[in-house]
Amino acid sequence: MNSYVPAEKDTMYFIGVSTGKSSIMKVFPPWMEHLGIDAQIRGFDFVPHDKPESYREAVEFIKKDPHSLGALVTTHKIECFRACKDLFEGVGPYAQLLQEASSISKRGTELWAHAKDPITGGLSLEAFMPKGHFEDSGAHMLLLGAGVSSLALTLYLIEKAKTSHDIPKKVIVANRSEKRLLEMKELHSTMKLPFEAEYELCPSPELNDQVVSRLPEGSLVINATGLGKDGPGSPVTDAAVFPKHGFVWEYNYRGDLVFLDQANAQKEEQKLTIEDGWVYFIHGWTRVIAEVFHVDIPVSGPGFDALSDIAAAARK
Repeated sequence: MNSYVPAEKDTMYFIGVSTGKSSIMKVFPPWMEHLGIDAQIRGFDFVPHDKPESYREAVEFIKKDPHSLGALVTTHKIECFRACKDLFEGVGPYAQLLQEASSISKRGTELWAHAKDPITGGLSLEAFMPKGHFEDSGAHMLLLGAGVSSLALTLYLIEKAKTSHDIPKKVIVANRSEKRLLEMKELHSTMKLPFEAEYELCPSPELNDQVVSRLPEGSLVINATGLGKDGPGSPVTDAAVFPKHGFVWEYNYRGDLVFLDQANAQKEEQKLTIEDGWVYFIHGWTRVIAEVFHVDIPVSGPGFDALSDIAAAARK
């Protein structure tokens, strides 16, 4: 049960599942000192798919409390937005399109909802994928999980394709339930996709294994299911064979990351490049902090590197 006590100083909130275990609790204070901002962070924990009234209570508190300036939302992005849509005076274009809120902030007396995943996912992808890889190969992208983060990454690719040919020839989305797959397919049908899209219903990890095994050399496999952090296990079994010279991206950076262990077990044999969610974590938080506190935070270069170094030191 969350306690909504008026903040005595400027406060940003983290709406999640196990917020106290997140590195942001250690990283936030030195980041604020570096940015010259006198503010604190507090976590609000909810079970996945919590009751709408739980989200409304939290968002109404932030909206009314003068020192409560905004929040980053994970896991509950869709449910929180749907439960609180009428509380927002402003909704960003990605939030409107995705019907989710990963960022809650204030502009004067107005409460705004934004969806940052298409931006932060794209920045994180570009940070580790070799430039020109998709353009120069027949590599595919496999998204394990059809949630908002997966959909957001496809939106990033659609936007990128306007100025670059460096995108996958095919994007495959595999999910254990049909509902999210159909929602993504329906949204994609309203757009001109610059890649071939394939939607695979895979109720079991063994079926995901089969999809992974069909990928061409150099393909990218992403765990966007939340398994390993929000729930136990992995979307694939130990029998899954990652593509030769492939890329493996685990969206999470903390938890019992079985998927990451499975990839590392094949790293040498399959010549894999493996990335966890740490850079995604930094981009995700800095984009929302910039929105909440109305400060300019670079996405690359010395300014971004300084924040990355501070985060790494605080994480230890």
